[in-house]
Amino acid sequence: MLKRTSNQLSLFSSLEDMLNHNHPLYTLGNKINWRRFENSFSRLYCSTNGRPAHPIRLMCGLLILKHLRNISDESVVLQWSENAYYQYFCGQLEFLPKEPCEASDLVHFRNRIGEEGIEVILAESIRVNTENDNEDHFNTAFIDSTVQEKNITYPTDAKLHKKIINRVLKIVREKKLPLRQSYQRTLKAISRNQRFRNHPRSHRKAVKADRSLRTIAGRLVREPDRNLPDRKGYEKMFELFYKVLSQKRNSRNKIYSLHEPEVQCISKGKEHKKYEFGNKASFIRSLSGIILAAVSFRNEYDGHTIEASLQQTERMTGKRIDNLAGDRGYRGTDLVGTTKILIPQAPKDKDSYYQKKKKHKLFCKRAGIEPTIGHLKSDYRLSRNFYKGVKGDAMNIMLAAAAYNFRRAMRALLCFTKTIIEKSVLVDFSTKWAF
Repeated sequence: MLKRTSNQLSLFSSLEDMLNHNHPLYTLGNKINWRRFENSFSRLYCSTNGRPAHPIRLMCGLLILKHLRNISDESVVLQWSENAYYQYFCGQLEFLPKEPCEASDLVHFRNRIGEEGIEVILAESIRVNTENDNEDHFNTAFIDSTVQEKNITYPTDAKLHKKIINRVLKIVREKKLPLRQSYQRTLKAISRNQRFRNHPRSHRKAVKADRSLRTIAGRLVREPDRNLPDRKGYEKMFELFYKVLSQKRNSRNKIYSLHEPEVQCISKGKEHKKYEFGNKASFIRSLSGIILAAVSFRNEYDGHTIEASLQQTERMTGKRIDNLAGDRGYRGTDLVGTTKILIPQAPKDKDSYYQKKKKHKLFCKRAGIEPTIGHLKSDYRLSRNFYKGVKGDAMNIMLAAAAYNFRRAMRALLCFTKTIIEKSVLVDFSTKWAF
């Protein structure tokens, strides 16, 4: 059941009286259109039946704060009970010295609103930065892609086979199935032989232990499969087991994780990290530094990600980008709809000096999207994705981009406030003349 946010003031001191009105979180909380979230998400709740839900502003505010501060669900809920600015940002009128909800409620809320709901939050972050702004953010923009790594261990066949064995033994215990041999002592010896495989004397022994581990995993999978009638409730799990056991080094569409089978192996040509395991993320950044699109893909060619990214920008803002500049990874695409795709090339003989300098300056500015992606990874939880599934990949990318935009708005509001105060002090005029 949907619970509305109360705007009734307290008889005692409220947070509005206690807090500094020039604090970035305070000003951002007043600038965001929270009514937009309530109108978009109210239809997902029943107004007459069910347990009363937490206010929509509270849940959206916690999601934004989580990525703004680069903390987990548990940490943001705990810090909310200690931070008065967090509480005002989420719509609380007076200080509440307890946690507002369980950390798992954020998981349920993300699943409830889905990718479309997260896109609404990203659209609001763009509106906050472009409202009352005469600068044209959609004339020229830049596009680039990166890899969002999933929260999995570095995949090897031996690790996957050990996990298969543990899961099969768990099924046997739960269903009380007959098992001829559990291989517990044998597995301990195999684990010892797999160590130090890079040593010349231990390499052959480790390779032999890997083969033995695969054989044991296959035996333990086939026996419960025969004893379970029609694999009741474990159909997808056994299909996954057989696929992992049958795949080889050069197999296509390999499984790299049992709990995240959609993970892709992506190589971006980095010297320090040859392979990354996750999914591809595409970002469009305006000339003024606003992220206009953040779209999740599996492992498509960069040129094939342009159209979906432009469609998301047009869907959220209602505007179409005129010129989109990318690196040489986007070769082969010159025009998408009405958007012109610009790729760095050798200067043409017919170009004038002015045209050459203009193109050079444009692609020098294009490089500014690289540190933007670096900030998204280091500061806004894009470096490792803890959300589950393909939907979780898209949600984490859009929430990281929204947090980046909100942080930009906070800096702009803080600079604007400081300018007003400095001018009013220096000129000794009232605030209304400081503009």
